[in-house]
Amino acid sequence: MRIWKRITDELSGEIGAESVALWLLPLLARYERDVLQLFASNPHVESEARSLLPHIEKVARRHLPELARIELSVGDGGAELAAGVGGLSHPRFQETSGTSARPHVGPARAPLPADFDSRLDSRYSFANFVEGRSNQLAKHTALQVTRHLGAASYNPLMLYGGTGLGKSHILHALGNAIVAQDPTARVMYVRSEDFVTAMLKALRGEAMEQFKALYRGLDCLLIDDIQFFAGKERSQEEFFHTFNTLYDSRQQIVMTCDRFPKELERFEQRLQSRFGWGLSVAVEPPDFETRVEILLAKAQAMRVNLDQEVAELVAKRMRSNVRELEGALHTLTARAHFSGQAISLDFAMETLRDLFSVQDRSVSLSSIQKSVAEFYRVSLSDLLSPKRTRSIARARQFAMALTKELTTHSLKEIGESFGGRDHTTVLHACRLVEELKKTDGQVFEDWQSMLRKLVG
Repeated sequence: MRIWKRITDELSGEIGAESVALWLLPLLARYERDVLQLFASNPHVESEARSLLPHIEKVARRHLPELARIELSVGDGGAELAAGVGGLSHPRFQETSGTSARPHVGPARAPLPADFDSRLDSRYSFANFVEGRSNQLAKHTALQVTRHLGAASYNPLMLYGGTGLGKSHILHALGNAIVAQDPTARVMYVRSEDFVTAMLKALRGEAMEQFKALYRGLDCLLIDDIQFFAGKERSQEEFFHTFNTLYDSRQQIVMTCDRFPKELERFEQRLQSRFGWGLSVAVEPPDFETRVEILLAKAQAMRVNLDQEVAELVAKRMRSNVRELEGALHTLTARAHFSGQAISLDFAMETLRDLFSVQDRSVSLSSIQKSVAEFYRVSLSDLLSPKRTRSIARARQFAMALTKELTTHSLKEIGESFGGRDHTTVLHACRLVEELKKTDGQVFEDWQSMLRKLVG
């Protein structure tokens, strides 16, 4: 229904393109007798879409003046809609049920070559990916890709963020999920530097036709760390044509990058513009609760006895990325093994003393205040002053919330460092920013940008 496309396009500007792509574009829509019927593929999507109904209704009434009501339910919307609306289903992965995503294999294809190597790591799956607020959108968007392979809304999908945050895990999990649905699917994971190496080797060996046939014949290309292409004109040229071939034939492209795509330097404009055709989703540093869950999950996988209080200590002091958490856990495990000691709080404090010291220096209260002042273009003296003008107050609240998130300072200490304010002021600021992150797309983007700057 074209009207639904116009409604979702307008909603993208109000609630954010990411939320629309993740929870609204997968809905099937039908308009009958002044009733807009929306159908979700599963209860989780239905629940998330229901929370957005007030926004949907406000915009829908501008396009459908006679609208009586909106009905949202789990289902397929009838046989005529079951194949998908607006090009959301890949020809080889059409959903045949409103409650599950089962692949429908199209015309018979030649079997995979015996030497085809997907380069997927079977250790990574969505099941063993620890989900938190910082990576929830990235994970669920990737899951949508497995159900709507090649859909314009998710093609290409760009996952961006600092190192060690789980982007590669999601790539492998996505690829493994597609292959589990259809073992004949041509899915390949490749690091961008390996793509460049393979291309140069093909050039030297006069095997470019075979190289092109391999990459342009994939159902899904998963390419990691595309920032490596920066300044490599010949590699960008070949990737540009590979991208076009896959995109035009509705084959899926998923990429990762260490920064927002528009921030990439030394990239051809035509290639950089194509990165924005689909959906870009940030993967942020994990919050405290997610860091604790990651440590406990990793310890369980390693068969290491790690107490909750030790996990909380490490999670509180190590704030940047998953790899550093894993490194801290390996350090604890190795020393405990060689010393024969149990991993207690005192043992962890002593063993990780130097790591904790480095972390404390990297993100300090003063560095947060300075960075936020620069970001919001206010003076540091104004940020710490009694002034309550809207722009200064918002920057101050933002800085307080970041300090609470990224340091071990108490509410009282934070308040005192912001001009002698009470701890209840800090608590109010934290709660306000948390609420604004959920309802204001610009605040959410600002928060992500500051996290990348401070701990990326």
